[in-house]
Amino acid sequence: MDVFFYEAFDEEEQALKRFLPADIRAGFTWKTIQEYGVSEPAAQVISTRTQSLIPVEWASKLTAILTRSTGFDHIHAFLKKSSHRIACGYLPLYCHRAVAEQAMVLWMALLRKLPGQIESFKAFHRDCLTGHECAGKTLLVVGVGNIGFEVVRIGQGLDMDVLGVDIVKKHEGVNYVTLDEGLAKADIIVCAMNLTCDNYGYFNHQLLKRARHGVVFINIARGELSPSDDLLQLLQENHVAGVGLDVYNHESELAVSLRNGTPTNNPEVKATLDLARHANVILTPHNAFNTHESVERKSDQSIQQINHLRQTGQFLWPVPEI
Repeated sequence: MDVFFYEAFDEEEQALKRFLPADIRAGFTWKTIQEYGVSEPAAQVISTRTQSLIPVEWASKLTAILTRSTGFDHIHAFLKKSSHRIACGYLPLYCHRAVAEQAMVLWMALLRKLPGQIESFKAFHRDCLTGHECAGKTLLVVGVGNIGFEVVRIGQGLDMDVLGVDIVKKHEGVNYVTLDEGLAKADIIVCAMNLTCDNYGYFNHQLLKRARHGVVFINIARGELSPSDDLLQLLQENHVAGVGLDVYNHESELAVSLRNGTPTNNPEVKATLDLARHANVILTPHNAFNTHESVERKSDQSIQQINHLRQTGQFLWPVPEI
């Protein structure tokens, strides 16, 4: 087999097959590597998303790894454990609009108390359902890369006062501020940061306590940036008015636990499950990327990566050096 795709849900598998050349032999599973339960890689070239834990003993048996994601910290984590040189690629361009729109869906649903509205349909009453409009609210986007810039543009289109925080100020038309300036003004915070070894737990209890009372917090980047236990505490203190997450701390364990119905002793996973019980929390299954348009782009770009690797020995979009 030439390449094996892990974590390929049905629509993605069908799209990948449409773009695959006839001379590439490929295998597919919707499972993560740990759920698939094999001791050897199915091919020398494997492709995962972010929930698979690549066994370090596979390093000598692999020639290349393609992560079908915009993030690559999990690839860095694997490479740090291995002394073998392996070609590694990622997909930086396929889903920035889709993820940005999901951020908008989450903050708008929380502002309008959509979970409560849906529940109240059963009795058709409107008590305690008065929400807020977006226009005139202050949106703080932390991390103004490809995804963050799309969030900025959407916020501006909704007549919001949009502020951006980033070390690199690469986009025009963004009102960049310091983090403290943004926290003091923000009605909604969207985390769109890259995960690095230096920013684990960035949006912790101490930092978000510096935000305005009643802020809505959205994370569509990486779950390790916002510990669930800290978010739960902020909700219980009524400091944060709403939380919308598409990504989770210890996401691999959370996903396997939920899919298989297995209990967990991980306190962060338990805190995420506790968050799900709150009416002012919306949790989605790391699905922000998942539009028909982005799945097509992802599949097309994945096969472009595989073809380029076969022709040159390198990926068209290589994972940046550690």
